[in-house]
Parts: sequence; C-alpha cells; structure tokens
Amino acid sequence: MTIGTLLHRVGLRAIHLQATSMGCIGLCMTLWVRAKTVSQEERGNAERRALFVGLWPSSIWLIGESVRQAEKRRRFG
Repeated sequence: MTIGTLLHRVGLRAIHLQATSMGCIGLCMTLWVRAKTVSQEERGNAERRALFVGLWPSSIWLIGESVRQAEKRRRFG
C-alpha cells in the first residue's frame, strides 16, 4: 500500500493537497516580503524561514499526484 492509497482511503483528495501546495507558495512569498521589513539582525532568520517553507510545495504537490493516481486506480479498476 502506498502513501497515496492510504491518504485516499482516509478521505484526502488530490485537490486538497494541490491547494495546500499553492497555499505554501503564497505563505513563502508572504514570509519573504515580510523578511524585508524586519531589522537587519533578524533578517537572515526570516529569510531562512521563507526558504524552508518554499521547499514544501513540490513535495506536497507530488504526494497529491500519488493520491490522484490512487483515485484513478479506484475509479477504473
């Protein structure tokens, strides 16, 4: 059993994960813009936080693709 199949069985759908992935992109951009408004001492930490969140979307999107494949398998066979 794959992660995609397991998540599909619990009720999570591909569209949920794809929307979350897009939300992470928005959060990353917000954190990055906000990093420009903090003091110089805190800026490095704020930028690292934005970059860390920026790593999430691709992983979440790929998990969503795995769930989408599980949806197809369930629908067709």
